[in-house]
Amino acid sequence: MSYKTILTILQNLEDCDRVLDTALHLNRQLGSHLIGLHAESGVSVSYAAPIEIPDVTAFKLDQHDVEERMDDISKRFSAKCARENISWEWRPIRSLSGDSALSALSSARCSDLVIVGQQPPEHHTTNGDIETLLLESGRPVLFVPYITDAPRTISHAVVAWNGSREAARATFDAMPFLMAAQSVEILCVDPEDNVEQSKAVAGAEIAATLTRHGVKVTARTEVTDGLPTAAAIENRMSDTGADLLVMGALGRKKLTEYFFGGVTRTILNSMPSLTFMSR
Repeated sequence: MSYKTILTILQNLEDCDRVLDTALHLNRQLGSHLIGLHAESGVSVSYAAPIEIPDVTAFKLDQHDVEERMDDISKRFSAKCARENISWEWRPIRSLSGDSALSALSSARCSDLVIVGQQPPEHHTTNGDIETLLLESGRPVLFVPYITDAPRTISHAVVAWNGSREAARATFDAMPFLMAAQSVEILCVDPEDNVEQSKAVAGAEIAATLTRHGVKVTARTEVTDGLPTAAAIENRMSDTGADLLVMGALGRKKLTEYFFGGVTRTILNSMPSLTFMSR
């Protein structure tokens, strides 16, 4: 298994370099076809005056800004890909929302992996677009944290394992990264004793399965004594200097709205390193 088609979502000029540089760094190892995507809103300002006469000047100025922004990101993507001499394509999209993550759903569903940047707190009030991408794309998403300075080779990965469907999906979706890593740790936080496992050997079976794939894996159990699970995961990432966190995106449905669970949301907001999620 390998990632033959990677979709890279470039949301704005500010995150273009860090997200694209990470995608290109991974592409050197994977030899994938790289798709770059950026979306802009078809209508982002009010073009009507109080007397309902279309404001042509405002329309022209807005369209000029949109085209200039799309052109800048396109040129940056094209130039970097051309220097790498890789297989690539550029997809500019004009949509009602102008949200690059939402507009990428169709492309994401036809890709092996989606790469997107975590937005700094000052740039957003919610992660609604990212949540929809995770919930609706059906594909694994690799998040590049906004604190990233330069891309790093993934040498040590931590898999947050709780035995759930989502954790299993993320683990096997991340197999190309896990097989290439020098070491992988299966991290179980406060596992429970049940009919399927003893907490003393939590993570042992998935570790054995990964070993059969040639993954260099160990298993570790953390007892938090009340510390939030997300904090325990982040502490372990820091202690080990891990380059990649792999975890399932847990959520629940209430009426017609989706809400991510506390661990998933905390990691989405803090994100100590490259974070790979599936649902």
